[in-house]
Amino acid sequence: MQRLQVFKGTFCSLDAVQRQLLIGSAVAAGGLLVAYIVHKRRQVKSIPLGEGWWGAGEKPLSEDDKIYPFKVQTSDKEIEDFHERIDRTRFADPLEDSCFQYGFNSTYLKKVVSYWRHEFDWKKQVAVLNKFQHFKTKIEGLDVHFIHVRPPHRENQKVLPLMLVHGWPGSFYEFYKILPLLTENQDGVAFEVICPSIPGYGFSEAPHKQGFDSLAAARIFLTLMERLGFSKFYLQGGDWGSLITTNMAQMKPQCVKGLHLNMFISTKGFKVMFSLMIGPYLPFLVGFSREDVRRLFPFFEKNVWDILRETGYMHIQATKPDTAGCGVNDSPVGLAAYLLEKFSTWTDLRNRGLVDGGLERKFSLDDLLTNVMIYWTTGSIVSSMRFYKENFKTNPDNRVDAKTGIFVPTGLAAFPGELMHCPKTWAQIRYRNIYSYTFMPRGGHFAAFEEPQLLANDIVQFVKKVEEF
Repeated sequence: MQRLQVFKGTFCSLDAVQRQLLIGSAVAAGGLLVAYIVHKRRQVKSIPLGEGWWGAGEKPLSEDDKIYPFKVQTSDKEIEDFHERIDRTRFADPLEDSCFQYGFNSTYLKKVVSYWRHEFDWKKQVAVLNKFQHFKTKIEGLDVHFIHVRPPHRENQKVLPLMLVHGWPGSFYEFYKILPLLTENQDGVAFEVICPSIPGYGFSEAPHKQGFDSLAAARIFLTLMERLGFSKFYLQGGDWGSLITTNMAQMKPQCVKGLHLNMFISTKGFKVMFSLMIGPYLPFLVGFSREDVRRLFPFFEKNVWDILRETGYMHIQATKPDTAGCGVNDSPVGLAAYLLEKFSTWTDLRNRGLVDGGLERKFSLDDLLTNVMIYWTTGSIVSSMRFYKENFKTNPDNRVDAKTGIFVPTGLAAFPGELMHCPKTWAQIRYRNIYSYTFMPRGGHFAAFEEPQLLANDIVQFVKKVEEF
């Protein structure tokens, strides 16, 4: 108090010019402080690449880094075994009028299984898969599978490399409808698309050692892009693909020209908590749009109860994946019910109130069952579940990637049926260089599978902004 009085006395004893100079200096110092804080916030940071070896046994002195063609194959014996297992299925009766509220309704499941057994043609679908060029290459001890799609050659066309990364319970097959759209000429822009299978999913070898998380997957995919000769490229992802591509952008921001996501979340903090309190009443004060308010509130119902209803699978896969996978690894019908239920509810939560789960509103049974067959024929359901365990072994908020911002140009597509909505003002906490944020008119969690044209259009408009077309 005494110091304050001395300061006041000193300040009052100065003439007007001196006071103005003192105030100006203080303002300038404050401005410099703000500028420094902004500069530090925008300063590009990266996270360590790390290293790993996920193959069986000891790491050899050298590893084959060649890229080999690969073809999806099947056999009469494989199909015969599959049919025999279906024929031995024992179904439980559903509760009356339960629709999909208790999970996959077994009455509708019988119809799906009947189609699967008597009409679905796996050999035909294998031929569809093989329309793409498939490859494998060994990285960190694992055979990594990917498809590589090049656009047809045209004059005055800019070809940009783009990696698409899937999630669970999807596969690279989620992207088969969007691939032709991205390789088309769009005002002089076309993409050369690389679409890998996450190790442990589909045709990529499963890790043989503990600890394979999104950071390890990101490092492997960066190695893949380097091996293919790409020093700069674009990335796109949803679900686990969103985290993996985000980690790639954090590890090598100098290589990632742009990052496009259709699923994204924010870190926790005062800004989020304050906006939740004020947002429903004065949304403009916290940077919410009317659409943000419509999608977020009532918050407890949409972001607590609905998440609790839909994430039981995650809790068991993040703790006891080998137990969770035991039954579905041996039963094609159990596997189909477990996976396809997600394509119902994660597309639109209102599908829980429909007898057929709304599955055929957005997807064909051939497409859905082809995705299931990729899991079944490769025996990869358990290893895909383990990815949850590895990423939740410790508190995700304490990982280095959670504490590091993302500084590459970022495009965000907010689909209305996504499980959790993240407003742009929240996304900016992590993603520091947002070029585009789009409220998509329709679609849910499986954007490329549900709405390939909408997603392709948004990717193209984002890339054009980055390329300054």
